[in-house]
Amino acid sequence: MSTLRIGIVAGEASGDILGAGLLAELKQRFPDIEIEGIGGELMQAEGCKSLYPMERLSVMGLVEVLGRLRELMGIRRSLVKHFTAQRPDLFIGIDSPDFTLNLEGKLRLAGIPTVHYVSPSVWAWRSKRVFKILKTTDLMLTLFPFEAKFYQQHAMPVEFVGHPLANMIPVEPDQASARADLNLPYEQKIVALMPGSRGGELKYLAEPFLDTARWLLKRNADLVFVMPAANQERFDHLRALIDRGYSDLPIKLVLKRSREVLTAADAVLIASGTATLEALLLKKPMVVAYRMAPVTYMILSRLVSSKYISLPNLLADAPLVPEILQKDVRPEILGPAIEQALVDSDEQSALKQKFYEIHLQLRQDASKKAADAIVRLLQSRGRLSGNAGV
Repeated sequence: MSTLRIGIVAGEASGDILGAGLLAELKQRFPDIEIEGIGGELMQAEGCKSLYPMERLSVMGLVEVLGRLRELMGIRRSLVKHFTAQRPDLFIGIDSPDFTLNLEGKLRLAGIPTVHYVSPSVWAWRSKRVFKILKTTDLMLTLFPFEAKFYQQHAMPVEFVGHPLANMIPVEPDQASARADLNLPYEQKIVALMPGSRGGELKYLAEPFLDTARWLLKRNADLVFVMPAANQERFDHLRALIDRGYSDLPIKLVLKRSREVLTAADAVLIASGTATLEALLLKKPMVVAYRMAPVTYMILSRLVSSKYISLPNLLADAPLVPEILQKDVRPEILGPAIEQALVDSDEQSALKQKFYEIHLQLRQDASKKAADAIVRLLQSRGRLSGNAGV
């Protein structure tokens, strides 16, 4: 057999984490594998040749996408041209469904098998998208069990692989070591502020989160705050914001290292997204918040049928953690919710026990299961011999 060639596209930081784990597993099985597409630093470290900076695909919201639509469509056309001229044995789209599913469809029409890793939220809104997925994708890899059940009901080839973070994060986190590594105090209560990794999220959440820190500090002068930045650009943005208006706060700004920040914290004020899953796996009480452009929110609120937006609540199908949205994202509402999360109580103990149960459910060795499913697909299409990559 010739060298295995994989095309792959991830559009944001969470996809970069998933892609890196999958590529590492595939490299163990196929040492000569060739990988190209779009990925971040982690995927590139695993050998992915990124044809465009991943940040160009990281756009939040319906309205915000319109300003970048021409560029995004140009990148997609270029990728279709590239992959149809230099055909991979398989194409993998990771999350970012508005971009990757269309790309998968065009490549599948050209005879290239396609896999989508991370289900779109078809179970929550725009459920008819499943019929598009049936046309564009040969195999869906889901992170959560409730997603796999949805696709099985529609006769879509699907594999529940669990979430890689559930294997990467220890069941019992070491808070003391994380505080030592970050040079944070042992005895004081620490609140992590995590307004998101995207520019749009910082625009809408960074100042309300910092205002909430100031609100909390007035009521508890011993609190310490820590905020991670996803990259140097975000770090510089947050540093300037803090220096300009929040230099009075006892806040430590950290470049990357979001997992250590979460591990060190006693409670977390956090943007809805993958980071809430990390907080769950680290058994941290949290308050989930989200704001977006009012027009975007008006459109989405009419389309979404799910009761919850945060992964902890979706996984439990119950309101485990507070969800605070749009106009309610302000200190007088966020602050009391964080105060409650900081209190040791029977309610908080029960919450951590539920987080523990979900952690075990998701601990499936996801990268290995995803690679197994991909090998089976390649074998079924004659791109691998019977025992290759097993």
